Amino acid sequence: MTDEGENFTTFNSRTLVEMVGDVTDEALKATKIKDLVGVLGGRFFNWAQRKSMFPLHLGIKCCALEMAAAGGPRFDAERFSAIFRSSPRQCDVLLVNGPISKKFADPIVRLWEQMPEPKWCIAMGECAISGGPYFQSYNILEGVDTLIPVDIYIPGCPPRPEALIDGFAKLREKIIRIGGVPSNQREHDAPIIIGED
Repeated sequence: MTDEGENFTTFNSRTLVEMVGDVTDEALKATKIKDLVGVLGGRFFNWAQRKSMFPLHLGIKCCALEMAAAGGPRFDAERFSAIFRSSPRQCDVLLVNGPISKKFADPIVRLWEQMPEPKWCIAMGECAISGGPYFQSYNILEGVDTLIPVDIYIPGCPPRPEALIDGFAKLREKIIRIGGVPSNQREHDAPIIIGED
């Protein structure tokens, strides 16, 4: 039997989480632990992102063979933390190689928008950078940078697998330098061209 004065309330997890969250948030702010956790968490995520790059390979023409060679056993891009994936929702680097036709522009933008932030773009080969031998053609875009922001340019026709691996290294340095800033907030960050010293 229960007393008339007892008040039994049902357990409400949402109010408990809100109460504990408010109390711990104020305590963390007062002791500056929140800033420390934010800095350490940011450094951890920066380290994790640069040590595990997942490029979405977009092989269109002859540069795709060099990209495949970079992923093969002779050059082994995986030991440099570049693991090629085929799903845009699990990738953070869009690797574009080959000429981009006007008909293919919408699918590339769609792939770019499906990738989670922070994301990066590498333009590999002359066709992806400026149109290559199809420069000023009626149906070929003059570079993928007319559609999406490019972080690394790898010139060559086609560039060697070593240049692609060097491009991943330069992208890793860029991630160390600017962190996980979303792609739409990096307007003033200049792209890197492989081969320039």
